[in-house]
Amino acid sequence: MSGWKTDKWWVSYLNFIDEVRGSYRLPDSVWIHDVTLRDGEQQAGIVFRREDKVRIARMLDEAGVDRIEAGMPAVSREDMEAAREIAHEGLKAKVYCFARCMKADVDIALKCDVEGVEMELPSSIHLIENAYKWPLEKALELPIEATRYAADHGLKVAFFTIDGTRADMDWWFKIISRVAAEGHMDSLVVVDTFGVCTPEAIKYYVRRVRKEIPDKPIEVHCHNDFGLAVANTLAAVSEGVEVVHTTINGIGERMGNADLAQTALALKALYGLNINLRFEKLYELSRLVEELSGVKLPPNAPVIGERIYWIESGIVASWWLQVMNSNPLIMFPYHWSLIGQNPPEIVLGKKSGVGNVQYMLNKIGVNISEEKITQLLTSIKEYSVKKRGPLTIDEFKNLLEKVTQ
Repeated sequence: MSGWKTDKWWVSYLNFIDEVRGSYRLPDSVWIHDVTLRDGEQQAGIVFRREDKVRIARMLDEAGVDRIEAGMPAVSREDMEAAREIAHEGLKAKVYCFARCMKADVDIALKCDVEGVEMELPSSIHLIENAYKWPLEKALELPIEATRYAADHGLKVAFFTIDGTRADMDWWFKIISRVAAEGHMDSLVVVDTFGVCTPEAIKYYVRRVRKEIPDKPIEVHCHNDFGLAVANTLAAVSEGVEVVHTTINGIGERMGNADLAQTALALKALYGLNINLRFEKLYELSRLVEELSGVKLPPNAPVIGERIYWIESGIVASWWLQVMNSNPLIMFPYHWSLIGQNPPEIVLGKKSGVGNVQYMLNKIGVNISEEKITQLLTSIKEYSVKKRGPLTIDEFKNLLEKVTQ
């Protein structure tokens, strides 16, 4: 178990006191199952070509992700070719694909040579009857035949229960128990399809599952409709879930999924769990998916935002200048090198102070009087307001030249 204070992060000791730790049922280890190439691409407007998916899969593997969901081959020939190519890449990660509870989908998965399938089924009565227009009996019979067929042909089966958190639990367990007894599942995925649970509800749900089905590993798949995908994923792990589903940059259907970088770093630094991940690859991985997806991240996105180590505020800049060479974790809870980020950078803008200006003057090797520094700071603030943003180094030099003429 990692501690709350290391050379790479400094979080709250409260996370590790016995009263807090004693409330958890943490697993021995957690696997990352990344679904960027399937659920991530389902975000409206995103299209990954075959070569894009292969590039992303290679980098996911370099980053140490345990399992990669290589897409849903039944969607198109290109998706099938991408899944097959990824399965043949010789990756360390296990390669799965997504499939409906249909023999035809299993046959396609077999052609792709993947190791396993995430096999989906609508599990709430309202979704079965209204969205799928199925009789309820169909939802009981289909998964038995399809999961058994997949297992008989050598595929690992993760049974994926769509809309499970809005399903009547008695009905939901009826499906699960039938599949466990008559079909096949190597693991069970608790799915918050519409992101409608609180962390407390997810913990309750997982406890119920562990009690009813104690002999199956549990996975969790959370959506972000209320901004709780990461929190709900962590809540599930605190109750013993062993596999978490994530996407790079949190992309995905509607409001997205649990973000890979945020989830993994929280599990490592806040919960002290060992994760098979090369965290220094996270920033590069994020930039690749940002480029290929066309979805731009907010600059202050946790862990992998482009500007999370920028410092503009005068008071914060003064703090940083005091600790930067001695203990930078006083200022930042995790070190930039841990996640492959660039080092902190002091920038000039509306909120800057004298310390910011002096720092930039030292950086370019210029000395001016305190009076001129005050004038320069005023010019910087005015310029930043007009620009609605921080200054570039050239803009700073231009203002400096005007003040010192």
